[in-house]
Amino acid sequence: MAGGLYKLSAQRVKKTGPGKHSDGGGLYLYRLSSGDQWVFRFTISGGRKEMGLGGYPSVSLAQAREMADAYRGIVKRGGNPIELRNAEKAQAAADQVASDPKAREKRLLKNIAPAAFEARKAQLKGDGEAGRWYSPIKTHILPALGEKPVEDITGTVIADALRPIWHTKTDVARKAITRLKACLRYASANRYEIDRHAIDDARELLGKQVHKAENIPSMNWRDVPAFYQGLEGGGKVQLALQLLILTGLRSKPIRFAQFDQIDGNVWTIPAEMVKGPRGKTDDFRVPLTAEAMRIVELAEKTARDGYLFPGVRKGVISDASMSRHMERLELHARPHGFRSSFRTWADEATNTGYEIKETAIGHKVGSAVSRAYQRSDYFEERLLLAERWASHLTGGKAVVIPIRGATNA
Repeated sequence: MAGGLYKLSAQRVKKTGPGKHSDGGGLYLYRLSSGDQWVFRFTISGGRKEMGLGGYPSVSLAQAREMADAYRGIVKRGGNPIELRNAEKAQAAADQVASDPKAREKRLLKNIAPAAFEARKAQLKGDGEAGRWYSPIKTHILPALGEKPVEDITGTVIADALRPIWHTKTDVARKAITRLKACLRYASANRYEIDRHAIDDARELLGKQVHKAENIPSMNWRDVPAFYQGLEGGGKVQLALQLLILTGLRSKPIRFAQFDQIDGNVWTIPAEMVKGPRGKTDDFRVPLTAEAMRIVELAEKTARDGYLFPGVRKGVISDASMSRHMERLELHARPHGFRSSFRTWADEATNTGYEIKETAIGHKVGSAVSRAYQRSDYFEERLLLAERWASHLTGGKAVVIPIRGATNA
């Protein structure tokens, strides 16, 4: 071994911790959270350059050294290894296109992205809910990058595509870059070359998102009874709103409520209608109060195809129908905000235990381990809490019954 060359060993490479580790002669192992990468550093025309040699362990220490030795020779002769490699790649791509005219087409992001989405559908609730997983890619990535082969997608081009929305539509931008990462990983799994640092580089170029997320507007719990009572005598949308307010549920299980889900005063919402990853959510039992049962009976008069709240022509009422009703009344609050109204009421007007309040709105409480041992869904306690909430909404006289959990709020 010559001087400062070959400092690493195969065993050390396996065990070394995070950071940048020199093998000498410009060869480094970058051990980062995004993955392990061999990098060759060299100086040309007074400037420092870096070129990736592939990821470890796909590229072994011996293979990385072999490439670094060859590139050092090119530098000594006055050449630029990056330019030489790019020229070789271009020639290889041209040769591949000549032998297979569709080769480049297969590597375009516009063709990789749909295939990546299809591969992930089985993991997504409702197969990605009619493309909602894919929507950020389709809207904000493909118009700018769709015609690029995946090997040409760098941090710079990603940053340029997302910069217009990075600080203004933070949630959409976050989903777009995360799902683009999934598409690039899918391309890599198909043995297409990609820039493994492109996503991290893009985030660095874009900077930390500074836009402050706004909560969905909610109604003060003291004002909810007047609104709830004003819905009386209305149609399907008003009945759906009343049931949503009474139960503290999200709009989806309300809109898709079916008669066969209800047995007595127990409404069992199937797992596919419960928010959470597919395969990691369970059916959710909702206690129905006397007032909730009254709303269900009223909805039965206009029900169709087993659904409590059918649409005008087919299916069920739309996701926006309840919001539009509140907009027409010139209210700032939105349907989803009634979950917050209920939760705040439970905090301020009852001494209900934390676990019961959180379970009542469908939140999981505690770690996966603790949930494995604590399997109660606090049904009876939640029913008492729901009865008090219904009494508040209807202006009835409720008997104040302390509802306690393992930990009181």
